[in-house]
Amino acid sequence: MKKFKEITPEQFDENPFKLIGVDWMLITAEKDGKVNTMTAAWGGLGVMWSKNVVFIVIRPQRYTKEFVDAASTFSLSFLEKNFKKQLGYIGSVSGRDEDKIGKSGLTVVHEGDTPFFEEANMAVICKKLYSQAYQPECFTVEGVDEEWYPDKDFHTMYIAEIEKILVKK
Repeated sequence: MKKFKEITPEQFDENPFKLIGVDWMLITAEKDGKVNTMTAAWGGLGVMWSKNVVFIVIRPQRYTKEFVDAASTFSLSFLEKNFKKQLGYIGSVSGRDEDKIGKSGLTVVHEGDTPFFEEANMAVICKKLYSQAYQPECFTVEGVDEEWYPDKDFHTMYIAEIEKILVKK
């Protein structure tokens, strides 16, 4: 396994808009000894309740949601651009139907009980603090509901404390 070192959130100097929105991330969790992951391009980092946190969103039909709901922790893995094909593949198939992690060629490793990927440049180990499904009556701008949720499959938002940030040495 490639070696990782831990950095503090204050040492984190990446652009989250590029990291998440352009480069994408893998949300990974474990349930009953099985690991599942999904590609995501929505989320963020910040401070909530005096804690350094991430927030992610997952639609109800995503298989990974079952894993995130069942686990107390999950990870966000960030990979180099040469893994974009694997990220696209992982985002287009379901772990319900096939071993997408195995077929992607990525290697699952763990930090404690939390799975992430050996190929990652950076992995953020997260402890869930809060989750809530989006409610249509809570949108404050017209059109968001219709544009992003025509099937009314509203995301669940998760807020999680950053327990560790691991970067490749």
